This record gives sequence, C-alpha cells and structure tokens, in this order.
Amino acid sequence: MWISLLNLLIITFFLYYTLSISVPCSIKKFSRLESIMAGEKRISISDVAKAVGVSITTVSFILNGKAKERRISDAVNKRVLDYVKKVGYKPSRSIRRAAGKAEVLALLFENIADPFFSEVGRHIETLAAELGYQILYCDTTSDVNKASRYIQLCIEKEIDGLIMVPPENFEKTTEKTKQRIPMVMFDRFLPTVETSYVISDNRTGAYNATKYLLEQGNKRIGLVSLYSSHTHIRGRLDGYMDAMDEFRMQSFIRKLSADSPREETAIEIAEFLVDNKLDAVLFAAHCLTIDGLCGIKEKDIAMPRIVTFGDHILFKHYTPAISVVVQDAEQMAKKLLEVLIAEIKGKRKEVSKIVIPCKLEIRG
Repeated sequence: MWISLLNLLIITFFLYYTLSISVPCSIKKFSRLESIMAGEKRISISDVAKAVGVSITTVSFILNGKAKERRISDAVNKRVLDYVKKVGYKPSRSIRRAAGKAEVLALLFENIADPFFSEVGRHIETLAAELGYQILYCDTTSDVNKASRYIQLCIEKEIDGLIMVPPENFEKTTEKTKQRIPMVMFDRFLPTVETSYVISDNRTGAYNATKYLLEQGNKRIGLVSLYSSHTHIRGRLDGYMDAMDEFRMQSFIRKLSADSPREETAIEIAEFLVDNKLDAVLFAAHCLTIDGLCGIKEKDIAMPRIVTFGDHILFKHYTPAISVVVQDAEQMAKKLLEVLIAEIKGKRKEVSKIVIPCKLEIRG
C-alpha cells in the first residue's frame, strides 16, 4: 500500500513539474499578441514618477537625455532608468512627437516586389518624407501569422500609423488592431470590419475592359482569375459578368489557385484558351498574364487579344500588344496618406471609403 502511495506521489510530482515548466512557455508565446491586442493598461510617466519618488518633469528630462543639462544626480538618473527598464515603460506617441523623435508609418503589403505595390510604396515614401514620417516596409506574403507578427511589432514599437493590404480571414485581428493603432486598408477591404480604405474601382475597370473586347468584335471572351474571397478579385469578376450579360454573351471563367506551381498554372491557362476556342481573354492579375504568356509559348498556340489588370514592363512588347487596366498608384498613395494622417491626428470621426477610378490603356 505504502509503495503504491509513494508511486502515486512521484507520478503526481512529475506531472506537476512537467506542466509547470512547459505550459507557461506555450501560453506565453500564444498570449503575447492577445494581451497586446486586448489593450492592457499601459504604464504612464506619472506611474514611473510616483514609483521612483520624483516629479514627472524629472522623469521627462531623464527619458529625453537631459539629465546632465538639468543637473539631475547620477543616482536619480540611474534609479529612473533602471525602473523604466524593469517595467518596460515606453513613452506615448505624443511624448515622442513633442521630443522630436522620428515618426514612423508601416506598410504591410502582400508582395513588395509586385510592380503596383512597389510603385504605391515609393509614392507614399516620397509624400511621407515631406511630412516628416519615415516608412517601415513589411512583406506579409498573404500569410495570416506573418501579418499578425508584424502588427504585434507595430503595436509594441508604437508605430504611428499603418497602411495594410489585409490577407484573407484577417477580420478578427483587424478588428482588434484598429483599436490600438490608426490604420487604413489598401487595395482591398474586409466587408465586416468598419475601417477606412482606399481601393481601385475594380468592377468598373473590368467592365470597361470586357466591353472594349466585345466592341472589337470578339465573341468568345474568357476571364482568368483566382480562387479568392478578396474584394478586388470579386469586383473584377463582377465587372466581367456585367459586360458579358449586357451583351448577352456566354461567359468563360477559369479560376486558379495562387499556391499552384507557375509551370502548372501556365499549362492550365493554355488548355483553357484552346478548349474554349477563345479569341480574347481578360486576366484578373498581371502575374496570371505572365503565366498565360508562358503557357501560350509552351503550347505554341495562337495569341488571343489580351487585356490585363496591372502592367508589366514586358507587356507592351508583345504582338498583338497587351492592353492594360491601369490603377492610379500616385493618386492612391496620396489618398492613403491623407486618410491615415487625419486618423493619426484624430481629425476624422467617420471611416473613409475611397474608390479611385482605373484607366484602360489600349495598345496595338
């Protein structure tokens, strides 16, 4: 009996010890972002002053590196800095601003190498510099976890504002983020989250592109798009269907996975063109157009009339030339910054929903 009881005690102690060292580690990592998003009470400068036993002014001078200038003793200076380090105190945005510290905006883009995103980013950086802001680029690759980590970093570092291309299924995180940091969505938006956004008029852009192809005498016009719930992709599908329905033409739609190998996508597009005997096609993204051109060359098939969303340096060199639905990157950058700065300064009480027209650039 005593042996059984001893074994039970040993097992109980082992389980307790194992859980006590392993569970907190996993919980700590999981709860980090949750606690930040939840908006736990921050330590204020007055809290620091009270805890150390000095005035708020003294703490302010020390944090701004003016201890010697103000003849504050080394002992007091050390006591304040040690306490600040211990509790993890960080000055608020307003204090940093008053102290002349750098103001920073973060751009969370899904692919910084994308020609459109990089052009918008370049315009934002130029305009922001004129207003005294620096830019932090974050490439999320449309990964929810990666985007969440970047947002955690932005909140911890007290980035002044955020311009974000939201990944899919990011509603919950976005809802929490907007309570902690001024933000504007770009290129697409999340319908269930009431947040300011600046987007292109994707539906009208796709409608005008499809209508142009129809008016050129093309009857079998296809759409190559992606499996996606994103608003910009849905808008382009709707615009294509609006024009096809208006002209009472049969629609031909091929959706592809963004995760498929490029070689596989190229062949699928070529087969879609051949199987449906298409004489024209609208591509919902320039990357799909590039894959399609590779497939056309690989299969050695006739080049259909093409219009694509988003330009690429190679497109104007093809025969027939590839027409493009151009998004106004400069205007979009201007509006994004305009809305975000108003959010930062608290001058905007309602969300802004800005839709910028696209331009159809016909070539050939």
